[in-house]
Parts: sequence; structure tokens; C-alpha cells
Amino acid sequence: MQRAYVHNSGGVRESLQLPAPREVALQPASPERLIALLDPAQVAAVTAAMSRAPMALGGRTTINVNSTAAGGGVAEMLGSLLPYTLGAGVDTRWLVIDGDREFFAVTKRLHNHLHGVRGDGGALDGDARTHYENVSAVNAAGLARSVQPDDIVILHDPQTAGMIPLLKARGHSVVIWRCHVGVDEPNTLVRGAWDFLRPHVAAADAVIFSRAEYVWDGLAAERVAIIAPSIDPLAAKNSDMPADAVAAVLAAAGIQDGASASTGALFVRQDGSAGAVTSRAELVEVSRLTPSTRVIAQVSRWDRLKDPVGVIDAFAGHVAPWSDAHLVVAGPAVGAVSDDPEGYAAYVEARTAALAVARPARERIHLATLPMNDLEENAIIVNALQRRADVVVQKSLAEGFGLTVAEAMWKARPVVASRVGGIREQIEDGASGSLVEPHDLGAFGSAVLGYLSDTARAERTGAAARERVRAHFLGSRHLLQYLDLLSSLLKE
Repeated sequence: MQRAYVHNSGGVRESLQLPAPREVALQPASPERLIALLDPAQVAAVTAAMSRAPMALGGRTTINVNSTAAGGGVAEMLGSLLPYTLGAGVDTRWLVIDGDREFFAVTKRLHNHLHGVRGDGGALDGDARTHYENVSAVNAAGLARSVQPDDIVILHDPQTAGMIPLLKARGHSVVIWRCHVGVDEPNTLVRGAWDFLRPHVAAADAVIFSRAEYVWDGLAAERVAIIAPSIDPLAAKNSDMPADAVAAVLAAAGIQDGASASTGALFVRQDGSAGAVTSRAELVEVSRLTPSTRVIAQVSRWDRLKDPVGVIDAFAGHVAPWSDAHLVVAGPAVGAVSDDPEGYAAYVEARTAALAVARPARERIHLATLPMNDLEENAIIVNALQRRADVVVQKSLAEGFGLTVAEAMWKARPVVASRVGGIREQIEDGASGSLVEPHDLGAFGSAVLGYLSDTARAERTGAAARERVRAHFLGSRHLLQYLDLLSSLLKE
């Protein structure tokens, strides 16, 4: 347990205790497994980069730091990318910082404001800044005891930004901050969040954004890099699964009837050992899914910006009256994502909305909270659910990038998603999926019905979606861009 004496907004000296930064265990993965999925031109580039990576980084350790090891795209991306860097001979670590309830309320507020929405309505005022900086100081002190000055430190999102100047002051030669959220058209809330974070971010050696449109005003252009997120096609969430395995996994998780829960609900873990689905999802439903049920699915964390209530309303009013399909809205077990204090409220709102839908549409709506006690088990359940879906949807109100879209596209599913944020980078409207305005429930319903009524079109779209992900959104491209950035910083 870390203890530090800090001053609150009234100048009173008080003790703040936090656990020391926690190391997340990583097992190396051979980049050759990933390279086997690429086209010849990609293979040549990735093979050359991986062979030169250890020398290019001068034997330095790269340390990624965020605020949760489970739940959300950042944790998943780190969990999939970092094993490949280890496998390429680069010493790599992943550390997770902690905070108290007030700290995570402030950082969730920052997250919402960076998306241009008010969130809990709280202020980013002097009190918020004082507490944010106090917790950042405690975490920075703990982190400094775990890393060496020559290590390359990569910090992720608002929870970590407050540590940047503190680490630089302690002599760390390379500190990078990555912001995974943003908007194309910043409003006063967005700019207020920038102003809150800018004094800290200004000390970073480089700042990474997912899209050029997200770059803040006032940042030195030479210190800005654009690196889009990616997926690992070989991770449990994305690896190929035959139809009988999909059915067995969903039966074992209690999501679908009609298959033996003990037949084929097995998977291979990242370390090569055997895993099995034994935990069950918690469901809010009236009827059961069967193997013949047509399914529309949205799989995201419970977050108002993912608009689960809007998905339910769009299905009830604009899909259910003209289709026999069922809707599954799924997310992680409530409370499993430690740095998101609004998750439970978002889930309760979705459950209330689902229960309020009139029959018969109500009988075809299923809410599923997926078990998180075993992250690879959770991933294989998500994989099965996305592959089981006839159409995958992502009706977000705002997105930093939205990798659930790329995950579904890799599985050759037709995706209907909101025309917001990084989703627009992933889907070519009409070719590899469909984009709709986030508040146009009618257009959402029409796009979903279009795929349900034309199986051949759905299959063509899904095939095009998979190839688009292969070309642009696999981890191989992501690793190349990181290596180029790090190499350039170390030459300065």
C-alpha cells in the first residue's frame, strides 16, 4: 500500500493510501502467428520491423500504464499487442495504477467531456484538479519505484496524464501519452477537458491520438503521432470458431438453448493450455434463444455513450414489427470494470428500458451481463455471440474508435453502426457495412432489416468487412507504427 501526504482544497494535510501499481502478467506470443494472416507485402514489412526492433530500442524496456486490466478496448488492446512485442525480443511490461472513488469520478467526467457530453454533471474545478493531482502524485511515486529512468513509459488516457510531468521531473527520458478518445467538432466541454489536462500533457515527449481529427489545439505538431487502434485476430475474442463450437459456448454460458453445454465449449488459452466455458451469463429475458433464432447483437461495456437504451428503442419500434429476429444487448458483469463508476447506472437504465417494451417485442429482447472472472473465457463468449449474430450493431452516440466494430467485421458479420468517431474509419458505408446517424432510429432499423432480408448481400458485406480489417486494423500495422515512433524519439 502506498501512502502519501497531500493537501486538499482547503490546504489541510491528509493521508492518501493507494495500492502500488500492479503488474499484469504477460506471456510472449510469436509474431509469426500474426504474420501468417497477412498478404505478401505486409509480411515483408512486418518481418523486417520485428527483426530490427530490439536493436532499434537499444535494449530498453517499454512500460505501458493504464488504470484497469479488464474491461474496455484499451485493456484488451494492451493484452493482445504486448505479448507480440515480447515475442519479438522487446522487454515489455504492463502496470495498472489505482485511485479512489473521487479520482475515478473525475476521470470518468474527463472521459465524458472529451466526448463532448456532460456525464455526471460535475465540474472540472479547482477541487477536482487538486484531487486528481494528489492521486497522480501518489501513483507517480509508486511507478517511479517500479521503473528505471531509461525505460520507455507509455501512459494511456486521462487517468494517467497527471503523472507525465512528475515522471519527467524524476528523469525519465521518454514518456509518451496516448489519448484514445476524442471528437471531430469540439464543444466547450471538450475544450474544458483539454484545458484541464493540457498542463500535464505538455510535458510528454510525444502524444498519440487515434485520428487526426482528435488532435487538440495548441499541441506542437512535431510531438503528435496518429496511430489507429487494432485487434488481434488470434486472440480468444477473434479466433476462428466453427458453428458447433459457437453453439456449445453459448449453451455453456446459458445464452442459448439447443446444444450440450459440455460438448465443444473448449478453447485454447494464450499460453497454449486448454480452457473451458464454465461460467454463466446473467440474463434478463422472457424467452430463450434457440439455434434457429435470428439474432441482432450489440456487445459493449455498459456506458450511456454506447446507447443501449437507444438500441432497445430502435429494435422495438423499427425492427421487431417487421422481423422475427431477437435483440441481444451484452456487456461485462456490472462492477467488473474498476475505473468506470457509471457502468451500473447505464445497465440499470437499459434493463428498465427493456422491461418497459410492450409485448410481443419485449419477448425478443435479451440483456446479458457476461462473466468477467476469467478474461479469456469472457472473450470466447463474446467471440461466439458476435459470430452467432446475423447482424452486429454499434449504435454509439460517441466513439473514440470503437474496436467492437472491427472485431465483428473480422468475423465477416454485416455491421450497422453510428456515423461517429473512429467507426467512420472502419466501415466504408454500403461496401463493408452501414453507417447511420446516431439518433435516426428509423434509418438504423431500415439498415438492419436490409441485411436480414437479403442474405446474399449480408454475406458479401461481411466478406468485404473482413478484408478491410485485414488491410488496415490488425495489430501488425499498429506495432509497425509504434516502432517507428519510438525509434524516432530515441534518435533525438
